[in-house]
Amino acid sequence: MLPPAAEKPIQQSQFEVYANVIRALMLRDMRTRFGGSYWGYVVVVLWPVAHIFLVVGIMVFRGMASPMGNEPILFVATGAVPALVFQYTSREAMKAMLANRPLMYYPQVKAFDVMAARFIVETVKGFQGLLIIISILIALGIDPTPEDPAMAISGYLIALLLGLGMGAINMGIMQLFPGWLWGYIVITILIYMTSGIFFLPHLMPDEIYGILKWSPIVQIIEMVRLSYNSQLGVSVDYNYILGWGFGSAALGLTMERFVLRRYL
Repeated sequence: MLPPAAEKPIQQSQFEVYANVIRALMLRDMRTRFGGSYWGYVVVVLWPVAHIFLVVGIMVFRGMASPMGNEPILFVATGAVPALVFQYTSREAMKAMLANRPLMYYPQVKAFDVMAARFIVETVKGFQGLLIIISILIALGIDPTPEDPAMAISGYLIALLLGLGMGAINMGIMQLFPGWLWGYIVITILIYMTSGIFFLPHLMPDEIYGILKWSPIVQIIEMVRLSYNSQLGVSVDYNYILGWGFGSAALGLTMERFVLRRYL
């Protein structure tokens, strides 16, 4: 009597294989970074939220009013959220390559896969934090709806795009100069302090404001705040910030192709 025919293994398409690799990298990323628990992930998501409320608490304690004439928490959030989205995304990309370097020995895992997995995690985490902030504002009786919702959403998306592009560039630089991680942390702190999160840059002297406007983060924050107050009295160079976003993404992908793949 002949033995039953062995079942043929299920053949997966290249897309399914790639999706499984990205999913595995995302799960590994979340487990290693967040302590292997849901609570660790919740703490990381809530950290930017706590950061914003800490700044608001300082403003209230010192009796500082919002320069935009609205609620202090809305003023801080419109500046801090796009800045933190850019900062966390561009900075955490460098750590992804350091944490996942041993995986590069597997032929199924490429540098771009590690990059894509970290970016997806950061994107989801950032939007979850944004939704939490919006929910808290609604619970406090503050209307978070901007005058121009499309402009506000576009500002957040451009901040995310710029963070992804700079994160990819940082990955390439890290392969050549490992100490760049600490240098970039200092740079992001300076960007954070001078981007207008705690003040309105256009109220500064023209000489200083002219220098600050070279920073795309300053203009992205102004774009988001302009969506809440069309009478703010600022102008945004949309071609400039879009050029920074798409240009950094293109340069980052080029460095992934010619730097990361060469040195890993």
